Amino acid sequence: MWIALAVLIGVMVLCGLFFVSIYNKLVTGRNRFENAFAQIDVQLKRRHDLIPNLVEIAKGYMTHERETFEAVIQARNIAQTAGKQASNNPSDSAAMKGMMGAESSLSGALGRLMVTVEDYPELKADQQMQRLQEELASTENRIAFARQAFNDAVTSYNIKRETFPAVLVAGSLGFRPATLFELEVEEERRAPKVAFG
Repeated sequence: MWIALAVLIGVMVLCGLFFVSIYNKLVTGRNRFENAFAQIDVQLKRRHDLIPNLVEIAKGYMTHERETFEAVIQARNIAQTAGKQASNNPSDSAAMKGMMGAESSLSGALGRLMVTVEDYPELKADQQMQRLQEELASTENRIAFARQAFNDAVTSYNIKRETFPAVLVAGSLGFRPATLFELEVEEERRAPKVAFG
């Protein structure tokens, strides 16, 4: 009888240790992707801060492009709001999807502004405009690197969450699947047109 009780206690202790190990791995994975999101958030805030300066410089040269400016500023404001919601809880897939949609819209509006800038040679030559465009391009690169790091952390977390035996307890412990950060910019999806001759 004592042997059976000792075996039972040993099995319970092993199960408890096993459960704690799974829990700790899931917490570690979640903390890693939340930290990776914080890096994206920093770069997105930098991008959002550059946009009003870009628009103000462009306004000096582009007096007939009011709709373009308003679209960029509105898209920026929506992206800021969506970004705040996502940064409060990067685990919330609805907030992440809202932020991704808002950032995609902002990228599209910025793209349209940059195309319009091409029609104004004086504006393209403006030193402040060139500096802001360089800063914006640098920030976009940083966002891309931070997004890759975040997606790597999310993938690692989701794999831990979905593999056996963690899959048996992850949902009941509140570990929901994390969402990858993917921007859907229409211009990125189009095939480039090549013309010879």
